[in-house]
Amino acid sequence: MEERLQKIIARAGICSRRAAEQLIAEGRVAVNGQIVVELGYKADSAQTVITVDGRPLRQEEKVYLLLHKPRGYVTTLSDPQGRPIVSKLLPPEIKERLFPVGRLDLDSEGALMMTNDGELANKILHPKFEVKKTYEATVRELPQKADLRRLEQGILIDGQMTWPAQTRVLHQEQHSAVIEIVIHEGKKRQVRKMFQAIGCPVLRLKRTAYGGLKLGSLRPGQCRFLGKADIANIFS
Repeated sequence: MEERLQKIIARAGICSRRAAEQLIAEGRVAVNGQIVVELGYKADSAQTVITVDGRPLRQEEKVYLLLHKPRGYVTTLSDPQGRPIVSKLLPPEIKERLFPVGRLDLDSEGALMMTNDGELANKILHPKFEVKKTYEATVRELPQKADLRRLEQGILIDGQMTWPAQTRVLHQEQHSAVIEIVIHEGKKRQVRKMFQAIGCPVLRLKRTAYGGLKLGSLRPGQCRFLGKADIANIFS
């Protein structure tokens, strides 16, 4: 059965479908020895030899992990600046090449899913599926109710309106507050920019859940394997 190349690459666990499209555009994918740069190109993986950077695709066993990413780690598989990368936190017995589902910037922490299932990653990340991501943001001052309503209704950042968010005050100190915020987008540093837009800079940011899949008692640097029920919880 013929399928789009990016879908075949994602299913093989190389990367997400979006990242596979970039590989194709960069001329790094070949079918039967011929470079293909057309995003709409279809192939039958059972009848053709598909390579990425000269290496044939192989179908790996799907692995799903939930990692508590500590602060100070970058959410990439390599870093030219030599900073610690999240893949170094994975158990040594894992031989599959896992990639992170979504971003957490260097100074952020919390729930980070790692997998080699590109199809699932695409479903979690694509806005049309509206998978909610929950964060706890420690901010410098308690936002005014009117400012929280602005976040809940959508706010302008980087020239675009965000989708409506859900917010809840979890804790308040004299000079800071912890706000729970739930969004289903994943733009770069989005939560930090949203709070900056209402004049409440984020001091600390922690992702606590993908949908109904919660970080729970995992400590920084720890991870656990996910089963079918865990995956279903993401979309609950």
